[in-house]
Amino acid sequence: MINNETELLENIDETLKSIKEKNALTHCITNSVTINDCANAVLAIGGSPFMAEDAEELEEVVTIADVLVINIGKLSKEQIEAMEISCETADKTNTPIILDPVGVGVTELRNKTTVNLIKNHNITAIRGNISEIKAIAKLFGVLDETNTAKGVDVNADDVITEENLKANGDLICKLASQLDTVILASGPIDILTDGETTIAIDNGDDMMPLITGSGCMLSSIVGSCIGGSNPLEGSLVAILAMNLAGEKARAKVEEKDEGTGSFRAYLIDYLYKTNSESLINESNIKIL
Repeated sequence: MINNETELLENIDETLKSIKEKNALTHCITNSVTINDCANAVLAIGGSPFMAEDAEELEEVVTIADVLVINIGKLSKEQIEAMEISCETADKTNTPIILDPVGVGVTELRNKTTVNLIKNHNITAIRGNISEIKAIAKLFGVLDETNTAKGVDVNADDVITEENLKANGDLICKLASQLDTVILASGPIDILTDGETTIAIDNGDDMMPLITGSGCMLSSIVGSCIGGSNPLEGSLVAILAMNLAGEKARAKVEEKDEGTGSFRAYLIDYLYKTNSESLINESNIKIL
C-alpha cells in the first residue's frame, strides 16, 4: 500500500521512463468511431498500437503483445468473439487486460458481455466513467441501486464531486478489491484504486467530454502505461498525462479563439509532450 502523495509522485519519473523505454505493443480491440484517435494517443504516450480483431490472427497477435485493451463501444457478434479469443490467449500468456465497459448498464448485451469478460478472464484494470463503474458494482452485488446510464456519458446524478468523493472512493475501492483489479473511474474528479490505495485526481478540463473518443483514448493509454510499468502507477501516469494535456489544450484553443476540432489536435500534441516534471509539479492528487 502507498501511504502518501509524496511516495506516489516520487515514483512518477521512473514510471514514465519505463513506459517510454518499453514502447509497449498495445493490442486494441476498440470501436470504429475512435480507432484512429486511440492509435494516435498510444503513439503519443510512447506505446506502439496494434489494431487487430480478425479471429484468424488474434492468438498470434496477443502472444506478442505487451498488453490487451478491450473496448466494448460498438459491439457486434464478431467483435465479441474476437474479445473472447484475445482474452483467452492473454490469460495463457499472462498479458495484462484493460477493459473499457462503454455503455454498460444501458443494454443487456453490454451487461452480459462485461460480466462474462470480468468473470472469465484476468482483468488487470477497468477504466470507465462513474456511471459505468456503478453499473458494474450493481451487476456484481456491491451496489444495490444505481442511476440509469446515459448512453456512453455519465449520468448527471453520478458526477463525482467533493461532497460525494469519499463515498464514491469507498464504493470503487470495495469493487476493486472484490474483482481483484485496478479501477479508474473518470469524471470531473477521477478516482483510481487497486482495492488498497485509493487516489483522487483533480485535474483535466470540461472540454474533454466535448470530443468523441477522449475516454477511449484514455483507456488505450492506460493500456500502454500498464504494459510499460505496473497497474496502479501506470494508470496514474496515464490519467495525469491525459488530464494535463487537456488543460494545456484548453489554454491553447482559448489563446487562439478556436474550438473543439483544434482542441482534439492539441490534446494529442500535449500527450506527446508529456514529461515527468509536468506530471509531478502540476498534478493535484490526494490519497483518500
